[in-house]
Amino acid sequence: MYELKTKENDNSVIEFIENVESLKKREDAYKLLEIFTETTGYPAKMWGPSIIGFGSYHYKYASGHEGDAPLVGFSPRKAKISLYFATGDTERERLLEDFGKYKTGKACVYINKVADIDVNVLKALINQSVKFLKETYPEQ
Repeated sequence: MYELKTKENDNSVIEFIENVESLKKREDAYKLLEIFTETTGYPAKMWGPSIIGFGSYHYKYASGHEGDAPLVGFSPRKAKISLYFATGDTERERLLEDFGKYKTGKACVYINKVADIDVNVLKALINQSVKFLKETYPEQ
């Protein structure tokens, strides 16, 4: 059976950030940690080896696949910083119009540095993602 790799764990968020090679990315990770913590009200938790997540929700697809995931999160990766927001939310696309310099993948929004984005739009994206996921996957 498929085993989900990205699970919440007790690894230290601060230790993970301290091990980010680039000083600039490390500084941005601390800025994002503060913004996400303040905006969500949730403590930061490690999900898998490299995602810092906030809150969690349980999803179940029609296929029967189910699991837990963070409501929002980020990861200071080597190439870019990955931001994790809800997928499938049309409001996300509207908010991204005023976000600044970014790229998107299937589930991620990628930025080079915090200075490239509008922090107020980031906070709106965080709040919208949490709201969307709580409405889409109400707690059982």
